[in-house]
Amino acid sequence: MGRKNFIGIGLSLTIFAGSFMLTGAAGAYFNLAAFLVVISGLSAAMLISYPVGHVKNAFSVARNVYSNGRTTAEEIVNTLLDLSVKSKVDGVLSLERSANKATGSFLKSGLCLLVDNYKEDEIRECLSAEMAFFNLRRQQSERFFQTLARTAPAFGVAGSVIGLIGLLMGINDTAVILKNIPVAFISTLYGLILSHLVFSPIAENINYSTRAELLNQKLVMEGIVAISKEQNSYKLERKLASFLSPAEREGKTETLRRITRKYVQRKRQPVELADMADSLEKPGEGGLDKASEAA
Repeated sequence: MGRKNFIGIGLSLTIFAGSFMLTGAAGAYFNLAAFLVVISGLSAAMLISYPVGHVKNAFSVARNVYSNGRTTAEEIVNTLLDLSVKSKVDGVLSLERSANKATGSFLKSGLCLLVDNYKEDEIRECLSAEMAFFNLRRQQSERFFQTLARTAPAFGVAGSVIGLIGLLMGINDTAVILKNIPVAFISTLYGLILSHLVFSPIAENINYSTRAELLNQKLVMEGIVAISKEQNSYKLERKLASFLSPAEREGKTETLRRITRKYVQRKRQPVELADMADSLEKPGEGGLDKASEAA
């Protein structure tokens, strides 16, 4: 999630909270009994439904999708083009070092399969299986928050029922009525806010993050397969550009040319150094002899 998102969230929540204060009774919206009814009911329902390990994992996934910056498809295309040119210039085995430095586990897996000389069908099978299980794990976490979003309003209503029962129990006592009316109304408010402002957006963000990550993984898989087939780098650039939006496709050919020049120049440097060393070692051919004569 980007910086602009957090700014928008902060501004929107400030206005949302400020709208409660416009009533002139902001303190009336904070009720510990109503909050405990909703939270304790949700906690019990989730622990009945899921193992503790799954609950921890779901919150961990939610934290990661908000805190970790996503690698864009454009960055992945540039990385794959770089790896393609490097494999052409230095050989496929040179990608082993790139695999060790890779930050993404999926890209690292793909490069390891490539270096280990797996065939195209085997690479697709292994990476497709990893994508499928990644999707299943994310769906489990998404479903957890969808269940929370679906259940929270029900416990808000349960809090309202509890407040109404307390109100009826003290129908002849004004103090008891005033004490139970906030519980009856505010617990419903808490349930709705938790459902539609917290849990449902988290579930939707996990879904969006999963779809974006699967697209990136598909992009990596196609790039790895193309490198294994020793596909021409310019053909690979055309293929990978189809994953990008029209605005992102501009300049990809020039990027590939720049990457190619980088590796070609790096390849030439050892040759030039070797030629210089030979010229210094050969007497009478403009090497050390000429340098000593000049001295």
